[in-house]
Amino acid sequence: MKKVIKLGEEKIEYELRISKRAKSVRLAVYHDGNFVVTMPARVSENVVEKFLIKKADWIIKKINHAKKNPKIKLTQGGKKEFEKYKEEARVLARRRLEYFNKFYNFKWQNISIKNTKTRWGSCSRKGNLNFNYKIVLLAPELSDYIIVHELCHIGEFNHSKNFWKLVTKTIPNCLELRKQIKQIF
Repeated sequence: MKKVIKLGEEKIEYELRISKRAKSVRLAVYHDGNFVVTMPARVSENVVEKFLIKKADWIIKKINHAKKNPKIKLTQGGKKEFEKYKEEARVLARRRLEYFNKFYNFKWQNISIKNTKTRWGSCSRKGNLNFNYKIVLLAPELSDYIIVHELCHIGEFNHSKNFWKLVTKTIPNCLELRKQIKQIF
């Protein structure tokens, strides 16, 4: 549901989402300046508003930054585009995982291709790898970075120094590529 709150001198519009799975209030400012607040079902809207007032400086700073520095949208694709590229993305992910795994020897469970709004990929604790179908539309070095990044989470389920050592093993310029990928989504 759409809401408006006055933070300082600014009226800020946001989308309030209620989640049964959320454990705490979560704030997200997207590249287009949209602001989403997710709250646990057991928390009152009054508590959320107080939290937003407490975080007002951070919220205003992030929204203004997003509006002044919009990130490039890769595509505007919807379900039709997802269906068009889904299998191609699955083939790419599997082929590159098999190639890079010669260096790591990790065991993954399933590979899923999804149409996510804010993530390039993810890895579950069970070893399931998920990738955004848009990896197939990226430059090969960027899609390789995403694939290796998620593969390395099987070996190191965090972003510690050990994790980055794993990624650097096959993608030595991973930090540079990470910056580039953040400019796209």
